[in-house]
Amino acid sequence: MDSRLHSEFTGAKANIARRVGGRFTAYDGWAEGRNLELVKDKKIVQRWRGADWLAGHYSTVTYRLSGSGNGTRLEFVQTGVPVEVYKDISAGWKEHYWNKMKLALR
Repeated sequence: MDSRLHSEFTGAKANIARRVGGRFTAYDGWAEGRNLELVKDKKIVQRWRGADWLAGHYSTVTYRLSGSGNGTRLEFVQTGVPVEVYKDISAGWKEHYWNKMKLALR
């Protein structure tokens, strides 16, 4: 939940509030939403949408963190993605987020 680090590893501007109810934007404002639940070092739940989605439509994104050997395991679930953008969103997470995160953590 660090705007600077998120911006650095994705290569796109992010603004992330560190409180429940706080707003966030990522990818130069393309993704936006609110923090619904924050459990330090364990869980983040966000109301999340893309700028090109129908007005008022949000998905729910959940990140769960747990210790795993010498590292951290991250479980990610996103529900409520519009069917017409599901493939693009899925590919976008991989290309613009997970692959870049892996490179940053090496």
